[in-house]
Amino acid sequence: MIALLIAAALALILTLLGTPVLARFLVRKNYGQFIRDDGPTSHHTKRGTPTMGGVWIIGSVVIAYFATHGIMLLSGESNGPTASGLLLLLVTVGMGVVGFFDDYIKVSRQRSLGLTGPGKIVGQTLVGVTFAILALNFPDENGRTPASTAISFVRDTAIDLAFAGPLIGAILFILWSTFILTATSNAVNVADGLDGLATGASIFVFGAYMLMGIWQFNQRCTDPSVPANICYEVRDPLDLALIAAALCGSLVGFLWWNTSPAKIIMGDTGSLALGGAIAGFAILSRTQLLLVILAGLFVMITLSVIIQVTYFKLSGGKRVFRMTPLHHHFELKGWEQVTVVARFWIIAGLFVAVGLVIFYAEWVVLL
Repeated sequence: MIALLIAAALALILTLLGTPVLARFLVRKNYGQFIRDDGPTSHHTKRGTPTMGGVWIIGSVVIAYFATHGIMLLSGESNGPTASGLLLLLVTVGMGVVGFFDDYIKVSRQRSLGLTGPGKIVGQTLVGVTFAILALNFPDENGRTPASTAISFVRDTAIDLAFAGPLIGAILFILWSTFILTATSNAVNVADGLDGLATGASIFVFGAYMLMGIWQFNQRCTDPSVPANICYEVRDPLDLALIAAALCGSLVGFLWWNTSPAKIIMGDTGSLALGGAIAGFAILSRTQLLLVILAGLFVMITLSVIIQVTYFKLSGGKRVFRMTPLHHHFELKGWEQVTVVARFWIIAGLFVAVGLVIFYAEWVVLL
């Protein structure tokens, strides 16, 4: 478990010290945030704040991951990176690249809109399909691949997408996995509207995946002392926990500079990468449907947009909320930005707590 502490500490130090360096570089390049005109007027003060901070969030996690494995290899405590860990980094970096193009278009063309909606979806789909195809390969010595075609909640259920054969199962899994990845990355992107909101909420979620990864490792099916009815068929749970620890450390360091008033913004580079990582954890840890609860704050914020748009069209121009995403509604009601962020963090923590209780309660019931 010392590897998790090393990864978290390295990522924390890297973002805590490296983020202000990146911010100064972005300022020199004039890569500042552009604010939409139809948003809350109080946000206009953020115009020009350095964006694309997600580049260093991703970079610090990747560096911490490989550095930790290097340290553990030298001490004889690790066999090196795993297929699950590399796949999780692949989807995180891949979604981050899509976000980077979106951010770069904004700052280079001096506008608040980056990639078109279809363009962003195409990029996310390419990353999702690549990840899904690879996740069904690379079996370990026990024949376990990073992902399976079964629908999962807190573990794989009896609902298997391969009911009509392996090929149909693989195709359905690719579609299902890509949907989860695209929906989750966009959900985090939608929530990234206030200083520190998405950063702090993501720390809760990754903290949960770290704890679940440790638990799954201790109750893994390769351990003969663990009863078959309660063990977890996860290929590399401890390596997933290591990346979750690195993400927590990285985001804590970034949050130091991202709290209101933010000195730097993660941009779509960061939000899409974090959303991709969250979805990747859900797929690789076999907790796909539990994601809806663990990432409940992001789901709630996204639903507010869907409800607003749907009701606006059906009612001929009426609105449920003053403005969406949901955090802007409370801003327009008079809440200070820091109050909205703090209370939404509390909500995020409660969702994560409920998700962890469900995850553990299922194991207790089976026991």
